[in-house]
Amino acid sequence: MSLAVGGAGVYEPATGTPPAGDRILLSVTDLRMYFPVTEGLIFERHIGDVHAVDDVSFELPRGQTLGLVGESGCGKSTTGRTILRLYRPTAGRIVFDGVDITKLGGEALRQTRRRMQMIFQDPYASLNPRMTVGGIVGEPLSVHKIGTPAERRERVAELLDVVGLNPNFLNRYPHEFSGGQRQRIGVARAIAVNPELIIADEPISALDVSIQAQIINLMERLQDEFSLTYLFIAHDLSVVRHVSNRIAVMYLGRIVELASSGDLYAHPLHPYSVALLSAVPIPDPVIEARRRRIILKGDVPSPVNPPSGCRFHTRCWLRDRLGNPERCTTEDPALRTLAAGHEVACHFAEEVDASIEQRQAIGVPVPMAAGGPALGADVALSGAVPSASAPIVPPEVPQY
Repeated sequence: MSLAVGGAGVYEPATGTPPAGDRILLSVTDLRMYFPVTEGLIFERHIGDVHAVDDVSFELPRGQTLGLVGESGCGKSTTGRTILRLYRPTAGRIVFDGVDITKLGGEALRQTRRRMQMIFQDPYASLNPRMTVGGIVGEPLSVHKIGTPAERRERVAELLDVVGLNPNFLNRYPHEFSGGQRQRIGVARAIAVNPELIIADEPISALDVSIQAQIINLMERLQDEFSLTYLFIAHDLSVVRHVSNRIAVMYLGRIVELASSGDLYAHPLHPYSVALLSAVPIPDPVIEARRRRIILKGDVPSPVNPPSGCRFHTRCWLRDRLGNPERCTTEDPALRTLAAGHEVACHFAEEVDASIEQRQAIGVPVPMAAGGPALGADVALSGAVPSASAPIVPPEVPQY
């Protein structure tokens, strides 16, 4: 069964692996997305900008998955929407399959969007309650004038079957489905015109754990079957590790670390990445007992007035341990390569590698003389590693 769509009314087999010289499908360079802040009702005055996305750069090869992770409000979803040109970027370049789409408009942009689709986060809000499933999934075909009405209906039934739904559900409405079924409808809509790139904006965050696994397995199967490329946006690091080839960690509008999935989890080199990974449970009681949670102090700064220098310095445990070097507050760290394919935006990333905090976050044994308090405890780091006399807090035992 082929879901590839050629010209209007023409269905063609899905393309195979591209030539070696044509591996990069998406290239983003210095992407910025600012939202203006105004005051006044009658006479609006521009008083500032929300720096939602600020100098983001990465490349995404064909057929691979790039995971984009970070706290809520860090700019993940805005990055995805800007790449799709749902927002007009403030600055930077978005090159899709060799074409700069940053300033495309009109028919050229519409044709490009046929090759890029999105799976939205909320399966309840992203489906029009006044439209049937057949109308929702078939709408991309109608917009791009693909096939006759009869062909579109046949194709919608085929799409529903591919995502694991009964093709006879064509005339039902979204309120008649569960959350997992609604997200399957969203997936069917996204692949209707056989796109090359799919931006999945936290597609499983609103679903139960068992349903999350089903949707992830569905997306992986579709990727293998139809040579799809994913930008997978999420805050669940355990899921991102499972589905991604490479992972980009975002903080306050910027990418602070970019590495392969295995490398990031084995050797996180940015203090923020270490803190994030320390919060991910590992289903191994022996390893989990060696770990310790890093609880960051304070709140994420406002993107309207981000801190000078490194944006993470107001919450950085490494800066406190190093004696608050002035460089962190005055010099903005660039994303630099420390190892093959591993980029970090931190002046002192070398100090993170093999540190006590890094080893305890990923569950690597640490000698008691260097480890301080009992491993497995949650510690709020504000400076030096706590002494061995610190109170012991036993790790919580999960209840099933």
